[in-house]
Amino acid sequence: MANRALSKYYAMGFTLLLATCGRMWGSPVESHVPSSSPGTVSTASPAPNRPGGLNPGLSPPAFSSSPQSTSGAQPNTLWISPGTPDMLRRLALSSGLEQAVDPQEASIHLEVSKSPSDRTITWIYALVTPFPTTTDDIVIQTIQDAWVGKPSGPFAGRPLWMTAPTLAAFSEAWGAPASSSVSIVDADKLVQSAWANRPAWAIVPFEQLDPRWKVLSVNGQSPLHNDFNPSAYALKLNFSLNPAVIPLVAGNRDASRLTVLAMTGVTALVRATADRMEKNGVLYPGEEIRTVLRSADLTHISNEVSFNQNCPTPDPWTSSLQFCSDPRYIALLEDIGVDIVELTGNHLLDYGTGPMLTTLDMYDQRGWLHFGGGWNLADAHQAVKVTNHGNKLAFLGCNPVGPASDWATETSPGSAPCDHEQMQAEIARLVSEGYLPIMTFQYNEYYQPSPTDYEQRDFRSMADAGAVIVSGSQAHMPAAMEFYEGSFIHYGLGNLFFDQMVHQMDNGTIIKDTSNVFVDRHIIYDGRYIGTELLTYILDDYARPRVMTEAERAHFLQQIFSVTDW
Repeated sequence: MANRALSKYYAMGFTLLLATCGRMWGSPVESHVPSSSPGTVSTASPAPNRPGGLNPGLSPPAFSSSPQSTSGAQPNTLWISPGTPDMLRRLALSSGLEQAVDPQEASIHLEVSKSPSDRTITWIYALVTPFPTTTDDIVIQTIQDAWVGKPSGPFAGRPLWMTAPTLAAFSEAWGAPASSSVSIVDADKLVQSAWANRPAWAIVPFEQLDPRWKVLSVNGQSPLHNDFNPSAYALKLNFSLNPAVIPLVAGNRDASRLTVLAMTGVTALVRATADRMEKNGVLYPGEEIRTVLRSADLTHISNEVSFNQNCPTPDPWTSSLQFCSDPRYIALLEDIGVDIVELTGNHLLDYGTGPMLTTLDMYDQRGWLHFGGGWNLADAHQAVKVTNHGNKLAFLGCNPVGPASDWATETSPGSAPCDHEQMQAEIARLVSEGYLPIMTFQYNEYYQPSPTDYEQRDFRSMADAGAVIVSGSQAHMPAAMEFYEGSFIHYGLGNLFFDQMVHQMDNGTIIKDTSNVFVDRHIIYDGRYIGTELLTYILDDYARPRVMTEAERAHFLQQIFSVTDW
């Protein structure tokens, strides 16, 4: 896992370095004008070597700073502050300027800036912790108190992990930390070291984010969000090049290169859910979750039921498993901002091919893309390609459990049956074209959080082929997740809009976890998958998800994390 993840990181990091060279001081960020074509949517210095790679409790080194006088400076020589981030250091050195060891011998200085200007280089850092952590937000005062040896909060007494350049940079800004407040480790060992020493927290430059980190918001601001406000963010530093004789980037985070993808679980607007929509309004189920889904750049939904003009009046007490939805209910999907519809569900043809053909027309009329099912077998197996903020994503999915009567044929609509060899080859092809494949399964329902051996085998095979995200859309009960070979696998997200608040097993056991809901918010930046946020809800009134309380969320996440081998 580590080798593949690190190779991806370095490859994409180099791409980021080259790409960001084009954005110089004072140049505006290009706005993205939506455009579309068939099948495509567009929307807008190295740490020193140390034994074992880390020094817990290391006293900070004495950092030299640029002197007031440079009368002995040699022309066109560059001194780079020890706190300069690696990416910015490499970019500066690519200019060909001779590097000076002593700042007094340099005529040009790249260093932490105490006086921001229109030529300031803004560097965003992230406060991170190993992914299976229930803490979500930290106030900046807690971080700064820990820096000076006054620990408090959920990581009290735990050192902040970081690389030597990050330590040097924040020492320039905040002063030297207390002797036991920081642990230094090389960048390529940082994630593993923090995971091995949990609970742990760390400060990393935005460009070094890894999906195995959970990014904590600071005073409510997170650089993973597309409404992030850098001016209100406390973990940023300014750098300057004096004099500005070579072009450098304006910063390490460009909002025009970030895509937020919201992925959801089961939607079936039937039975009690449909009954509540009739009584309280069609938009009722989405009232508490619509803002989050609409704020994503791309919103995915797995709608397992076709719309039918002649759908019977919904009966919340029916024992029938023959489902359809009133066409009026599509207004709910419009209201939550759906962009991409998954069609791997096994109730699409409960009323024949006519309603599904009508449903596909309804999606097309609204410009929504579909995958995992379609007009015929070829369409069902076709990957949907999406370009958003320069990020190339491809969605594909299948239904391995049937029933066979639900599967598409060469001439009729339905869900996509699974052809593992074909899907693996397609994923590899998409990777070769520069896409980040996202694979979904309508797998067997087990009503347990841990995956079976067969489930794990099939999901992992898609990650082996190159899928960066593999997601289970079948689960009525939320399931575990894992990082595998650099990919994120979530075996089941639970229900989104469905009335299954409890489930009775064949042995009479009542399962209440079917009311728990995950929405996975995946973050793509500059062509690289950099992280996932787990949003958690509870199904209320058989119809609509509500945000979990802090205690409910902590308990739920601890349950899920406990069944994963973390």
